[in-house]
Amino acid sequence: MQEIQQKTLSKPVSFEGIGLHTGKKSFVKVLPAEENNGITFKRTDLENNNLIKADFSNVSSARLCTTLENNYGVKVSTVEHLLAALYISEIDNAIVEIDSEEVPIMDGSSKDFLDVIKNIEKINQSKKRNYLKITNKIELVDGTRKISIEPHNSSLEVSFQLNYENKIIGTQNNTVDFQSDNLDEVSSSRTFCLFEDIEKIKKFGLAKGGSLENAVVVDNDKVLNEDGLRNNKEFVNHKILDLAGDFLLSGYRVIGKVICHQGGHELTNLFLRKIFASKNAFQIISQKDFKVSKKFHSKDLEKLAVNA
Repeated sequence: MQEIQQKTLSKPVSFEGIGLHTGKKSFVKVLPAEENNGITFKRTDLENNNLIKADFSNVSSARLCTTLENNYGVKVSTVEHLLAALYISEIDNAIVEIDSEEVPIMDGSSKDFLDVIKNIEKINQSKKRNYLKITNKIELVDGTRKISIEPHNSSLEVSFQLNYENKIIGTQNNTVDFQSDNLDEVSSSRTFCLFEDIEKIKKFGLAKGGSLENAVVVDNDKVLNEDGLRNNKEFVNHKILDLAGDFLLSGYRVIGKVICHQGGHELTNLFLRKIFASKNAFQIISQKDFKVSKKFHSKDLEKLAVNA
């Protein structure tokens, strides 16, 4: 059964760590928020124009992570793992205070966020939660990448497939129902990259804070992390985690069946824009019923096997 009431935290929670791409230390505090607020980031290192709404239309870049930007050019990046944790925790409304431009990568998954949030009481608010229910199939194809969504009775179901030439990653697929399945393996699956791509990524000025403490690194036929993989489908499970975080940027819990092949942050954001441009493909409903300005499309790193 989907939740009827909107939810927020009963008290603030905080996190501290290194940004994956900037390499800068940041402190994050997630605070309760009023009904219908959604998720809003607040750059506490800036005095003015420092609020950034977690909305798909505010995504200004999806190069190896999701970056949000407000109308004043103020940014916050690598938001997807924290957003996924809020999605899984059923949090609708929160203010995320952050003293830097990038959310800390923590262990490369949503686990560290969830370990704290799940121990905090959630408050039912008086307003009902609205859902975005898919009524007609929508598809987006971009070269070898493809994503579609079609109606589903009661939840968000994600089927994802990866195809890599690397023998460790190979072809992986998994299907997860966010309403009925145990999400522990999804939420603890870490970001990953190929060892051979690290120098290419750094040439773009990225991954300055990356290490074996916060990412899975694959070198030919072996995983370089001492403890290996956390689960047999960690690579594809991390992609599913990313998608959940990026889908929260819709402003709703989505009810539909997603099928994605070789997708990522960029494809997901382009897809959300297409969904909202297709007015006859969805309805906004509550449990009882059971103009995008920015554009981008970067293929700079499309061939690199790396995923924040």
